[in-house]
Amino acid sequence: MASAAEQLASNLNFSTFAKATDLKKRIWFTLLALLVYRLGTHIPLPGINLDAYAQAFQGQSEGILGMFNMFSGGAVQRMAIFALGIMPYISASIIVQLMTAVVPSLEALKKEGEQGRKIINQYTRYGTVVLATAQAYGIAIGLQSGNNLVNNPGWFFILSTVVTLVGGTMFLMWLGEQITSRGIGNGISLIIFSGIVAGLPAAVGNMLELSRVGSISAFVAVGILVVVIAVFALIVFVERAQRRLLIQYPKRQVGNRMFQGDTSHLPLKLNTSGVIPAIFASSLLLLPATLAGFSSSELPGWATSIITALGHGQALYMVAYGALIAFFAFFYTAIVFNPKETADNLKRHGGYIPGIRPGERTAEYIDYVLTRITVVGAIYLVFVCILPEILVARTGVSLALGGTSLLIIVSVTLDTVSQIQGHLIAQQYEGLIKKSKLRGGKRGR
Repeated sequence: MASAAEQLASNLNFSTFAKATDLKKRIWFTLLALLVYRLGTHIPLPGINLDAYAQAFQGQSEGILGMFNMFSGGAVQRMAIFALGIMPYISASIIVQLMTAVVPSLEALKKEGEQGRKIINQYTRYGTVVLATAQAYGIAIGLQSGNNLVNNPGWFFILSTVVTLVGGTMFLMWLGEQITSRGIGNGISLIIFSGIVAGLPAAVGNMLELSRVGSISAFVAVGILVVVIAVFALIVFVERAQRRLLIQYPKRQVGNRMFQGDTSHLPLKLNTSGVIPAIFASSLLLLPATLAGFSSSELPGWATSIITALGHGQALYMVAYGALIAFFAFFYTAIVFNPKETADNLKRHGGYIPGIRPGERTAEYIDYVLTRITVVGAIYLVFVCILPEILVARTGVSLALGGTSLLIIVSVTLDTVSQIQGHLIAQQYEGLIKKSKLRGGKRGR
């Protein structure tokens, strides 16, 4: 028999959405906030020679700048006020998350509940300012040392660039928090999502143009679209996949009544690490080529050979990319999921896995299961990220169709849709409660 939530979910339709006034306000707020973000990606930094910068960017578009440009929605290509995007905040969040697992004081804050999370979030904001300032200063120095990229180089340009870029990142961080609290979905994720989606029309247009001029055949273009749709379907399937561990709770007595023991499930996602391994692996592999591109001196022959071998589509790049993704999948899963802490929580609340002794044995069993499903998750991540790289290398289509962008698009879409569904179900619950109160009032009369 279906649960009440499942019955309500099955009754969701357009009429239910039409009555959801609060949800529609949240959606409109989210769309307007994302529109503000997209407008900001077209406002260039003051003092930049845009023509010279556009030519210089073309030579670095295949390096790490190309990946940052994808996450920033084209702001790096235009050197806009949002060129840093939200990536400093993401980096600071990951650093604080990693430190929480190794620094006892931060781990204690994490266990304090809401108050502890607020303090950790404040540390994340401070870290964002530090990282954004360092990156903005590096960008300002890099622009000033370029060939006619800056109209009036000097300390004033460096200061104005740092203030503008850091201010842009902090504004996006604030905008993301506003979307999360007053809009729908996770604001930070939606900002990255909108930046990637904004580049998809250009990627599709580039593929059609290649087909028109004969660089790729129409059959290959159709094949690429079919592969992308199949990868989308695979990502949706795996991101929703879970390994559920049965949890039982013993019988309990309240007064003179004996209540049966409850059962629940501990869901373990097949891909616990999400898209983080692909981002880490891409950043590390693209960093040497980017640094070499900014170097003014000629590199030794061995260094040039290594950088060439680590280029997109090369065999060494594919092997190293897959190995790093697999490594970070296990590493990040070990950071974000603590089997011992989960086992202790179950023991504290009286829960246990049937056939497994509570405590240390439960932690070992959860770790065993988690390791096995992480192997499958790592293989899935490597496949999803390597396949588009092969297509990019063989056909020349845009990097916007890469595995990382596809993962982000699907993950954010699933999360946002589930939140919309949650709001609609909550509204139906409120409607049922109001009807029951009205009926109770009439009966009382």
